[in-house]
Amino acid sequence: MPFETWLLYLLTCCGIAVVPGPNALLVLTHGALHGSRKTLFTISGGVLGFALVLTLCALGLGALIQASATGFTALKIAGGLYLIWLGFGLWRSAPVTLEAPATTSLRHWSLFRQGLVSAISNPKALLLFTAFIPPFLDPHGNLIAQTAAIALTYAVVEFVVEYLVASAANRVRPWLARTGRRFNKICGGFFVVFGLALPIHS
Repeated sequence: MPFETWLLYLLTCCGIAVVPGPNALLVLTHGALHGSRKTLFTISGGVLGFALVLTLCALGLGALIQASATGFTALKIAGGLYLIWLGFGLWRSAPVTLEAPATTSLRHWSLFRQGLVSAISNPKALLLFTAFIPPFLDPHGNLIAQTAAIALTYAVVEFVVEYLVASAANRVRPWLARTGRRFNKICGGFFVVFGLALPIHS
């Protein structure tokens, strides 16, 4: 993967990682209840789940685009339309709120399992990864090496973002309640712009 393509992918990962989702809210909750150190288990489970889903998507998509250039183009267009739809949905969505659950005593394995299950059971993650991976895959390059770079980069970005969320849990909660709608509009706009640019990215 050329450095310029990887840098664009890195920026895209950062944009995706900061959008509130089930895992981000789970980490926010556990960070507020258990502290950032114990929430590392939740984060690790979620990152592993995302990495597994992303790897499966990349390998499957890589095989498809190597077999059919037309299919690759169609997939990029479909992915762009999906990201635009997702962006408009996020733009119109209500601010994220957080209600802390009553229980506060969870074992490390339970925290890890919750993060893992939340990641691999989220159908939106599968659709999102399927949409944004194709532009960054080179049909003529080494699929395994590209998949490793894609999965590792996203895993690192997701880990850093979620750890920051867990560390600032008590501060993030009131901020989301106050500026959540504006935040959703910014993130939604990001997806729309990327969705428009995706089909023409070489």
